[in-house]
Amino acid sequence: MNSLILLTSSRIVLPVAMLFSVYVLLRGHNEPGGGFVGGLIAAAGIAVHSLPRGRSALLRLLRVSPKTLIGAGLALALLSGLPGLLLAEPYLKHQWAFPGGLPLSTTLIFDIGVYLSVVGAVLTFLAYYLEE
Repeated sequence: MNSLILLTSSRIVLPVAMLFSVYVLLRGHNEPGGGFVGGLIAAAGIAVHSLPRGRSALLRLLRVSPKTLIGAGLALALLSGLPGLLLAEPYLKHQWAFPGGLPLSTTLIFDIGVYLSVVGAVLTFLAYYLEE
């Protein structure tokens, strides 16, 4: 695809999509959003950037295999339930910590895992699509 408009506009779309996806990820447990929607937004931004440039540009942008993102995301999501078990509570019971007054929770860790898994899954499909 050699569209000058797509090549030029994708340079703007990618950073805007990434910033918005992180915003949606971080506000997800208080308002609509979270890891799934944020991951879809990030993957869409990366897809818009990679479609006119090809598979090699996608892999250069990621620096890791999309399948690695899936595995890392699943590991984070599964590990986010362990603090509940360690405190003799149900698996995936949300735990909160306030280091320096900043509220952090296992919910955020779970959402980051979902985010990485969704980005990895969509980009794995995109990498195979761009290969043909």
